[in-house]
Amino acid sequence: MLKILPFTLLLFIVQVALADTETRYDLSELRTEYLEASKDKTVAERFNKKMSQYGEKDPVVLAYKAASEAVMAKYVWNPYSKLKQIKTAAAIFEEAVALDRDHPEIRFLRFTVEHYVPRYLNLSPNLESDKKVMISSLKAYPDSEISAEFARTMRDFLLTKDHCTEAEKRELRRISI
Repeated sequence: MLKILPFTLLLFIVQVALADTETRYDLSELRTEYLEASKDKTVAERFNKKMSQYGEKDPVVLAYKAASEAVMAKYVWNPYSKLKQIKTAAAIFEEAVALDRDHPEIRFLRFTVEHYVPRYLNLSPNLESDKKVMISSLKAYPDSEISAEFARTMRDFLLTKDHCTEAEKRELRRISI
């Protein structure tokens, strides 16, 4: 019995130490970190490092992992590195969408990335399908199981610039959130 006690104590200490270093992937935190990463290179690097450690299969967290790769393309100078970041992001987005085809947040993240990729690269094939999923979920709100805050964010983004046609914008303006 006395020989087991030190081993049990050591095991407990290791578990406590590992629990403190475990990276958290809370969606509300990821949303904030992604937004900050799009504005600040240091935050983007920290966010990308955190997300590169993610190895699970939650489709929404995977989408943020993809977004972290894409946002790094904004901060690298070398065109080859930019292209590599975007292609890595695209592959991870494909995995996330395959796991949950109709999740509006996954589609929103991919749409925001693809929308800002230069058209001549032909790396934005999902804009229309992603937009349809987003608009459909906004029309179904609140039954679409997205939060009011996220629904507003998605709708407001779609209403800016050339993200939607005028007819789509009229539809979106009629949705009360």
